[in-house]
Amino acid sequence: MSDLFGTTRTVVKSRYALITPDGFVPSAVPGWKDAVVVVNISPAMVGPRFTQLQVTLGKEGTGEGNTGANQYFIYVTEGTGSILLQDKRHRLEAGSYIYLPPSTDMQLKSSGAMRLLIFQKKYQALKGATVPTGIINHERETKGQPFLGNEDARLQVLLPDEKSFDMAVNIFTYQPGATLPFVETHIMEHGLLMLRGQGVYRLDSDYYPVKAGDVIWMGSYCPQWFVAMGKTPASYIYYKDVNRDPM
Repeated sequence: MSDLFGTTRTVVKSRYALITPDGFVPSAVPGWKDAVVVVNISPAMVGPRFTQLQVTLGKEGTGEGNTGANQYFIYVTEGTGSILLQDKRHRLEAGSYIYLPPSTDMQLKSSGAMRLLIFQKKYQALKGATVPTGIINHERETKGQPFLGNEDARLQVLLPDEKSFDMAVNIFTYQPGATLPFVETHIMEHGLLMLRGQGVYRLDSDYYPVKAGDVIWMGSYCPQWFVAMGKTPASYIYYKDVNRDPM
């Protein structure tokens, strides 16, 4: 049975947004060829201070450009390809990720097809800290650690926990029935993509069923909580801003 015409789970509010794949609309973004680019989160929403994209590269898909004043975190959600970084080409597969600091040239190519999640944020320099260098790694190289001692909720920290970084990207994996231990309310904002499974997300005072493919933006001080539901683990990858004076 098809969905009722004119309905969607997407909700956009001043403190949060749940954006579901049924409403994704491609945008024309310079630098991408044979690619479908969806801008899921951006400052145009009035609230977010970063941008979150999903890019699907075709057989001859490429992405070229320079990060400029921004930094990029790129995560491969599906397929294979490569990236040219500092005159060396690196193979990419599902689970690979790349951190590109400001003023870095980028040249991505697909190998048949590849889907990417990209977080973009203007880099905020910190006195006494050097600008981070580029990183290429794979999520399997980072073991999930029990979150606050809970073996059923494990956190993978993908970027170094160092003052030079003003952004963090983590993967959270929950066994069925596992939850965040409390309703979090904090200064950091989040951009999130559900990777696998399903559950219920509390955003502000509202509760929403969510599943793989859904995108969530959480503004600063938006109360948030999650419970994994169903018969399989649920996981999501998320961005947050860190290590800078809030003033």
